[in-house]
Amino acid sequence: MRSYDSIQHVRGESKFVDDLTAPEGTLFGYVYYSPIAHGKILKLSFESALKVNGVHSVVTAADIPGENQIGGIILDEELFASKEVHFAGQPIAIVVAEDRVSGHKGAKAIKCEFEKLKPILDPREAFEKGELIIPPKIFSIGNIDSAWHQCDYIIDGKVESGAQEHLYLETQGALAIPLEGEGIRIISSTQGPTAVQKTAARVLNIPMNKVEVDVPRLGGGFGGKEDQATAWAVMAALAAKKLNRPVKIILPRQEDMRMTGKRHPYSSDFKIGLSKDGKILAYQVWYYQNAGASADLSTAILERTLFHSTNSYFIPNVKATAYCCRTNLPPFTAFRGFGGPQAMFVIESAIHKAAEVMGVEPSFIQKKNLLKEGDEFPFGQKTENCRAVKCFEEAEKRFDFSSQNLRVKKFNEENKLVKKGLAVMPVCFGISFTTTFLNQASALVHVYTDGSLRISTAAVEMGQGVNAKIMSIASQIFSIRPERILIDTTNTSRVANTSPTAASKGTDLNGFAAMDACNLILERLIKVAAEVLHTDNSSQIKIKDELVYLNNSKTEFDWIKLINIAYIKRVSLSAQAHHATPNIFFDREKMKGNAFAYHVFGTALVEATVDCLRGTYVIDSVKAVHDFGKSIHPVTDRGQAEGGIVQGLGWMTLEEVIYNDEGKLLTDALSTYKVPDIHFAPKELVVHFLEDVPNPYGPFQSKAIGEPPFMYGIGAYFAIINAMKSFRPAKSIIYNAPVTNEKVLMWLHSND
Repeated sequence: MRSYDSIQHVRGESKFVDDLTAPEGTLFGYVYYSPIAHGKILKLSFESALKVNGVHSVVTAADIPGENQIGGIILDEELFASKEVHFAGQPIAIVVAEDRVSGHKGAKAIKCEFEKLKPILDPREAFEKGELIIPPKIFSIGNIDSAWHQCDYIIDGKVESGAQEHLYLETQGALAIPLEGEGIRIISSTQGPTAVQKTAARVLNIPMNKVEVDVPRLGGGFGGKEDQATAWAVMAALAAKKLNRPVKIILPRQEDMRMTGKRHPYSSDFKIGLSKDGKILAYQVWYYQNAGASADLSTAILERTLFHSTNSYFIPNVKATAYCCRTNLPPFTAFRGFGGPQAMFVIESAIHKAAEVMGVEPSFIQKKNLLKEGDEFPFGQKTENCRAVKCFEEAEKRFDFSSQNLRVKKFNEENKLVKKGLAVMPVCFGISFTTTFLNQASALVHVYTDGSLRISTAAVEMGQGVNAKIMSIASQIFSIRPERILIDTTNTSRVANTSPTAASKGTDLNGFAAMDACNLILERLIKVAAEVLHTDNSSQIKIKDELVYLNNSKTEFDWIKLINIAYIKRVSLSAQAHHATPNIFFDREKMKGNAFAYHVFGTALVEATVDCLRGTYVIDSVKAVHDFGKSIHPVTDRGQAEGGIVQGLGWMTLEEVIYNDEGKLLTDALSTYKVPDIHFAPKELVVHFLEDVPNPYGPFQSKAIGEPPFMYGIGAYFAIINAMKSFRPAKSIIYNAPVTNEKVLMWLHSND
């Protein structure tokens, strides 16, 4: 089954914000931002900028008619810094000019005087100074204090995980067009159209019904455009309103990297207790989340870290404590996995260290503690349709763990300077927004008299294939060719009050809504067919391959004839439907509830080879057994799994985000920030679809795919570590990701 978006991409026919023909008279905005991480604004002067040829205006906080506030969950983030700056890259103004070059020159001409203040860059320092965005959050189950007395082994340690740049191919951007009656149309590269609409209305001091947000598609998002696309759209709208002319803002790559937040870095401590037979009896963990200068989505991300603190394992006694620490770095934000990967890396590090102390393979402990049906998570929900063991055992059998271990052991015995490592990575990931009210979506479906369809939903297509899946759903319901179906842009005027396309819920929520709308129209068509075929039993009518059947026999009517008969009979060929995920809730006072509609499971085997003389490594293979449910669109699902795995590998290995002591980003270009390429990708990448595992809670029994495969990349860290340990078996491991070539080399050849 082909993905039609992919075909358009290859042909160069896909249209993104900057590809759209701008209206006549469109001006361009260039952002002037803070060069320092923390300080007071003493004087802002832009007279010289206004004298630059082509510059029309400089827009600052003083031009805002409404609130200078773009915070989502917590109102703690100004659109433009007014009195104080809190991170290097914080917007202070935009220069509006005839073209980008003039805008850039104007921005360079702005003069701003600061009183520098000492920045806080480390989350533990922020914690010590009381710089917490919200009070600590705690998940617990059992009795952690009494459980330690039952343990034969108690191991503790520290884990560091770094940030990660989204590096979407299309940088942040928006085009704002003034409309009559004080209205504004914003064409935005955002995962959250309603967030843009709501925030623009707040800043411009107009009602939401005067703000139309349209999203054609994104050239990648990965969470980086869930909340952080909002600022640029609102800036463009503010400038357009001030000058009464269309304004476009497209961030250059380097400015995008400097001004936007990334995956949250975490510094964590753990304590794990086990019995002699490898059962985990107790687990205590403390997460220090580096939130950056404002809340953004950090509080929700922190919660998901707690939700995934035990990964794919049942542990009877758990206490997980999380701190949301404010620092003077760009606000860190959503990224594929949304805090889950950081938690999983900590529990896997704890298991890895425990295995070393006990003299067993980590996979022995992993398998011993896998979730089983009815086991309880630390937040109170019990597993249902649990496939943790099934995935592990299928991977163990299919990829022959035993013989692979023997092969690697033999290789390491025969080679002195080159070593191999294997690691197993189980995954359990919950599917739903943990903020319950976000689990809703609407769809609008029109059937035209030539038999074609147009479908509008809240889902934003960002390369993940949600359009292909919704098209497939409608195609199956009506039994018509996919070519008859057009998935419309995402627009707040057609579908209101949208949840962001995030949390791997794009297809689940919008697919169900589209399914319900299509079924409403189908019921009407079946009723019309029953009338013209003179039967009182509608169940005898079927549409199959665009033909109408009565009692499994072809009739003279086909899809187009039936549509036109319905139209002549004045039967509505349009339908709107709303879907809300049932039976989910979470009580934030008790920190308990059924937060997820279901979980996705899987297990991967990862192999790496390390050149112990040079500190370089190769990821030889990633082989995964993954729980897709019953896939709606296997081509899309396989692509998402493979892409997620490689992105996860990057986070654990190459992708190091570095700020200097003054909070300035050093890795702000593709010459200094390295992401996986075709040469780095595993030589062998196998994704096996777990068989016979329909999901009763997904459209056509499917499962979400966006985020869960990312976590398989964590296995690469431990495969590399195991290879390093083969070279220096007596040396202690420092759990610090990403494990770059430099870190590998220093560890292998240092004497500490």
